Amino acid sequence: MSFTIRRYVESDQAAVCALFIAVNRELATPALREAFESYLAVSLRNEIERLTEYYAEKQGAFFVAYEGARLAGMFGLEGLGSAAAELRRMYVDAAFRNRGLARTMLRRAERICREAGTDVLTLSTSELQQAALAFYRQAGYRLVREETGAAQTNKTVGGAIRRYHFNKDLRDVP
Repeated sequence: MSFTIRRYVESDQAAVCALFIAVNRELATPALREAFESYLAVSLRNEIERLTEYYAEKQGAFFVAYEGARLAGMFGLEGLGSAAAELRRMYVDAAFRNRGLARTMLRRAERICREAGTDVLTLSTSELQQAALAFYRQAGYRLVREETGAAQTNKTVGGAIRRYHFNKDLRDVP
């Protein structure tokens, strides 16, 4: 089957929350379970449970990918139309991994940015997401900095997890 990628609507809320929780609990090592549960609560309250408003405040949009009636993946973009936008919350449900969905969503995100006049797409991921690190490097993203996320926000778990920040110049992308 093929995937349908479209803008988020309120009726996607329950499925998006469920995928967000599932992926983050999958990433949580035993030593970080408590930190992840706290992160989930903060992120759900401040962002995921209010996606339309949150991304509007950030000059962005949120997108969902479905296969039939099932949510397969999602991603958000902040800062559309600015010099550099940020890719956020790119998650693929475990049942849909290794089928090209992440690549399809990333290409769509890059195209949306280019159409909005944004030349650079930035993103970050953590040391806990080794597959994502390899994927972004393979997709032409360049590591620009590393940091240890000490404080918890809706963008990072905290807990001294190493974060990697990447960017890609979209002017050279077809």
